Amino acid sequence: MLQVISIAAIVAWAMTAALTAGRRKMDWFGVCVLACVTALGGGTLRDTLLGHYPLIWVADPTLLLICCGAALATIAAARFMHALRWPFLLLDALGLVIFTISGCQVAMEMGQSPIIVIVAGMITGIAGGILRDVLCNDVPLVFSSELYATVSIVTGGIYYGVLYFGFPQESRLSPPRPSVSRCASLPSSSSWKCRSSSTTRICAEV
Repeated sequence: MLQVISIAAIVAWAMTAALTAGRRKMDWFGVCVLACVTALGGGTLRDTLLGHYPLIWVADPTLLLICCGAALATIAAARFMHALRWPFLLLDALGLVIFTISGCQVAMEMGQSPIIVIVAGMITGIAGGILRDVLCNDVPLVFSSELYATVSIVTGGIYYGVLYFGFPQESRLSPPRPSVSRCASLPSSSSWKCRSSSTTRICAEV
């Protein structure tokens, strides 16, 4: 089940990155690059910093094809994306939790300290969105809004605490290895209250 949610979150994050690229008049190559960076950038940065190889998309190149396919499909059907905003919000929330946990688990498997474990989870959860904003010549909104990073940090802390205090092994989460990052959600009308800092920018541009 977690594997299915993970792939769905990768698709959702790649699609929302494609919408951002489309508003900035990027060509198909730029759309695909931005989608891959947003969806896979957090896990890539985490693994690079921790020396955890091979990188997830190197071990499974299919993830690159999934990101590019989702991004191109989004551009082709951009006019219909507003109708899917609530499913995307759900995937956004689930994805942040799952991939933060995945980042924490990678660090724990490498024997890292608690602080590094939580930081690894946070990087997995938010770094892709930071890279996306930089590529779009924007100031990363995660630096001006604490909500998204705070949720990731709290999730990592709770997960580590659950394992530290010795909960039964069968009650622990075992998130899938694909590790992605994203800080964007679908745009919507101005009356829709955006959940995260990234959605705030996207909503403001519509």
